[in-house]
Amino acid sequence: MKLEIKDLVVQVEGKDILKGVSLTIEKGQVHVLMGPNGSGKSTLANTLMGHPAYEVVSGSLLLDGEDITDLDPDKRARLGLFLSFQYPKEIEGVTLANFLRTAYNSLHEDNPKSMVEFHKYLKEQMALLHIDSAFSRRYLNKGFSGGEKKRAEILQMKVLDPKYMVLDETDSGLDVDALRVVSEGINTMRGPEKGLLLITHYQRILDYVTPDVISILKDGEIVKTGDASLARKIEEQGFDKVISGE
Repeated sequence: MKLEIKDLVVQVEGKDILKGVSLTIEKGQVHVLMGPNGSGKSTLANTLMGHPAYEVVSGSLLLDGEDITDLDPDKRARLGLFLSFQYPKEIEGVTLANFLRTAYNSLHEDNPKSMVEFHKYLKEQMALLHIDSAFSRRYLNKGFSGGEKKRAEILQMKVLDPKYMVLDETDSGLDVDALRVVSEGINTMRGPEKGLLLITHYQRILDYVTPDVISILKDGEIVKTGDASLARKIEEQGFDKVISGE
């Protein structure tokens, strides 16, 4: 069982951004996607989740063998796909707890949790991420620091418990302490029934989250794939030298 990206060509405002990308995220694996700015990493993340601004010209997306290329985002989520945003939106008037309970129960319509049951469950998940329970009473991302927004994204992932997770530069803007907490949260989601696509620019998060596979995206194409040592080479030599094999 796996999440498959097959020969994906994607346009934004009539311009090709992804040019035949093929990638497989196996269950039980952390697959890291790296690449220079403007290479198409966030385009791939948003396309996977069904953002309407990204037009799939050709190719397909398969989740455990089911074609999800034309499905709406909520249907992809119901099948077990999750996207952590690079820039989470602020939503005033909606507490984090109410947002998460609504999202959780929409995915578990046959067995929804009562308010009491959910708050007990939420408190347990927050404790695992070392997040103060008061955090859940704040409006969603309103006034959150960069690190708090990313912790909230990881908390959402823990609560919703998806099969496949796409994390779009979750490490950007984090100090060392926040990076460690976020990484610990990611690691708690690893397992034989979970697949993770971790999109990042930097080696530093990989000091905490060990990848199984690393792919490099450049100019809308996968140009190199390797094991965890590839990230260290990128850190030492830069993308251009690693890609060219110099």
